Amino acid sequence: MNSPQWVNEPPTFKAALREAMHYWEPRRVVYNVVLAAVVAAWLVFTWPHFRNALTMQGLLALLVLAAFANACYCAAYLVDTAMQRSSFRATWLHARWLLWLAGTLFAAALVWYWIADEIYPYVG
Repeated sequence: MNSPQWVNEPPTFKAALREAMHYWEPRRVVYNVVLAAVVAAWLVFTWPHFRNALTMQGLLALLVLAAFANACYCAAYLVDTAMQRSSFRATWLHARWLLWLAGTLFAAALVWYWIADEIYPYVG
C-alpha cells in the first residue's frame, strides 16, 4: 500500500520546532546535571581551595555561567529544525542523540577547562 504524498513531505517550521522541543527539553535536565557534576567534582576534590569563592558574587557568576551554558544548548534547535526539514529527516530522527552526546561532552570539557584555567588559579 502506498503512503500518502504528504507523509514524505517535510514538516512545517512550527511542527519541526514543536518536535524539537519535545526531544531536546527533557534532555536539557541531563545536560545540566552533567555540567553540575563537573562543577561539584571540582569543588569536592579541591575543597579548601574554593572555600573563599563561595560568596554572593561567586554564586552570581556561577548563575550567569549556567544561564550562558543553557543558552548555548539552544543551538541544537537550529540544527534540529533544519535537519527535520531536509531530505535526511528519517536518518536524523534516529541519529540526533549523537548531537546531544557530542554537545554535552563538549560542554563538560569546556566547563572543566574554564574552571581549571580561568577560575582555579585566581581563587584564594
